[in-house]
Amino acid sequence: MSTQDRSAIAIGANTWIWESPITDDALATLAPRIRGWGFDVVELPVETPGDWYPDRTAALLSGLGLGATVCCAMGPDRDLTGADPEVTAATQNYLLFCVDAAATIGATVVAGPIYAPVGRTGHLGPDEREAMLGRAAAALRPVAEHASSRGVRLGVEPLNRFETNLINTAAQVIDLVDRVDHPACGVMLDTFHMNIEEKHPAEAIRAVGPRLAHFHACGTDRGTPGTDHTDWTAIAGALREVGYAGPVVIESFTADNLTIATAASIWRPLAPSQDTIAVDGLAFLRRVLG
Repeated sequence: MSTQDRSAIAIGANTWIWESPITDDALATLAPRIRGWGFDVVELPVETPGDWYPDRTAALLSGLGLGATVCCAMGPDRDLTGADPEVTAATQNYLLFCVDAAATIGATVVAGPIYAPVGRTGHLGPDEREAMLGRAAAALRPVAEHASSRGVRLGVEPLNRFETNLINTAAQVIDLVDRVDHPACGVMLDTFHMNIEEKHPAEAIRAVGPRLAHFHACGTDRGTPGTDHTDWTAIAGALREVGYAGPVVIESFTADNLTIATAASIWRPLAPSQDTIAVDGLAFLRRVLG
């Protein structure tokens, strides 16, 4: 059954719900389960290049009829906002790898907070912020150019104030993306972060408009969509209004992996099981998205 037969908007699951890092062996077991539950898309994080191999993954997903997206993992050594040219170049090379991996597996988006390390906070003065935004925009431009040549679009993600001090809101990410000024550089929004930072998440979606390249859905506690206080009807309406045609991906995290649990501040189970987050979330999003 095709994606269009299943839903007007494709629905995906990020493998961070279950595994970190995802590997070829883990994906060989997990991907058929994700497809069997009825998902259209699997989202694959690139924590370290080589954790999974794009050619093998392309064959696996093709055999399952499962689409894909790619997300980035911005650790302490990945930064486009600093003045060290070696760090900037290394980060660009990582992003270029992510773009090439996405193209190989048929993914049309590489998304995440692709400007600075997750977890870096602290006060930024106006001049310092302006300098960081300028460096990030300049460094993203050649990555966007390469992405365009591979049929891939970047989705730049705002994070909440406890995870970054640079880009927290739709207005701020619009500013950065407009500075990059390339059609292959768009915006990713996430309901978890919007619940913290946006006064009206649906209005934030409308403000982003055609820049919206990717969308993450999870509960306000990082758990199952639909078991929380998010106004999902308003979210779905805003996505339709801006003509968003990409996938909506459930992103959550397992507390069983210490590294990912610490990075995402997952200190307790968010559902009876990780499978519950995916299966119940999928059923809810099918209903609310149509």
